[in-house]
Amino acid sequence: MLSAIGVLIGLALAIFLIIKKVPIAYCLILGAVVGGLCGGVSLVDTIEQMFAGVKDIIPAILRILTAGVLTGILIQTGAAETISAAIIKRLGRNNIFLALALSTMLLTAVGVFIDVAVITVAPIAISLHKRYKIPASKLLLMMIGGGKCGNIISPNPNTIVSAENFQAPLSSVMAVNVIAAVVGLIFTVTVIKWIYSGSKDEAMVIDTEAVDPEIDNRNLPSLFSSIAGPVVAILLLALRPICGVVIDPLIALPAGGLVGLVLMRRSREALKCVSLGLSKMTGVAILLIGTGTIAGVIKASSITGMIVGMLSSSHFGETLMAPLSGILMSAATASTTAGATIASSSFAPSIMATGVSAVWGAAMINSGATVLDHLPHGTFFHATGGTMSLTFRRCMALVPYETAIGLVLAIMTFVCYELSRFF
Repeated sequence: MLSAIGVLIGLALAIFLIIKKVPIAYCLILGAVVGGLCGGVSLVDTIEQMFAGVKDIIPAILRILTAGVLTGILIQTGAAETISAAIIKRLGRNNIFLALALSTMLLTAVGVFIDVAVITVAPIAISLHKRYKIPASKLLLMMIGGGKCGNIISPNPNTIVSAENFQAPLSSVMAVNVIAAVVGLIFTVTVIKWIYSGSKDEAMVIDTEAVDPEIDNRNLPSLFSSIAGPVVAILLLALRPICGVVIDPLIALPAGGLVGLVLMRRSREALKCVSLGLSKMTGVAILLIGTGTIAGVIKASSITGMIVGMLSSSHFGETLMAPLSGILMSAATASTTAGATIASSSFAPSIMATGVSAVWGAAMINSGATVLDHLPHGTFFHATGGTMSLTFRRCMALVPYETAIGLVLAIMTFVCYELSRFF
């Protein structure tokens, strides 16, 4: 058993290096090595624990790589843009904030990465900023809030890896967070929109003309064919809880994407779509390998027992381990995927030992991982801010509001879990 203090030293070193812009995977691997050595075991034993941690998440990595087929098709064919433009056009001028949040939520919910979803919707937001002089930061906040809501009900890496580490059905983990996602969306477009005003004279330096959904003449697919792929994938995943037919995400997600590609009559672009999807997932796979190493060291340490002891005195204490571990690990890595991976790999056995089901344990960790995944030592902070050309200071001003949205999601998942115990 590694000492908790030693492992925390390694984790602190990893966080420090991440802040210094060292590649996150290397930071986590080095942090795992230092954590094991400082934790009181030999280098050989430390490496064995790191290998064990990576071995545990190999199935999740395979599923995430194959999910890239669906992601690549949605992006390469323009299906993601069709979906977002259709939502914004139908909701109209009076519901701009709802339209942006909802379109980003749905794009993320069908399997597009949250940062890619924001980038996809951003040109429309830029057009709205120019036309109606709405603060760019406020528009970005709506997109980020919607993306966070969609992320907890999506077949994205954070959900896949959480479900895998708890050995829970992916479709069930997605489904139990639907209420939390809807509440989070309402909170974003009402409370957050009301309390955050932004500044109408925010400077934006845009090198290219904004895309207007009403005048975009590119050959985008129809709305029906655009949503067909994600719908097929979700229906295939839903067969397990509905009728006991198990179709693994490794099959369901790429199958849905290929069906959508055929209906869009873009089969000739299959190679481009697959290549794009793989390029999007490769970085995530490498990140997961790094998180697996430090998760293995954390799992072999006394940290879980220490946290259980600290929380056991409270009525809700042991149950809170799931969302709290997601929150803490997302803060450490500034990543939903990395935070959910480390938390679920390290704490899944302890969480289920308290009586929490696998589905709810994965769901609470997944929601918790959205609370602090936007901190500035992660890539999400810079990628989303860059889409709207906001300064670092303006992006930092959004952090408290993004955190509030994540907290609402985590709290609502916890509340839903507690209510489920009485029905």
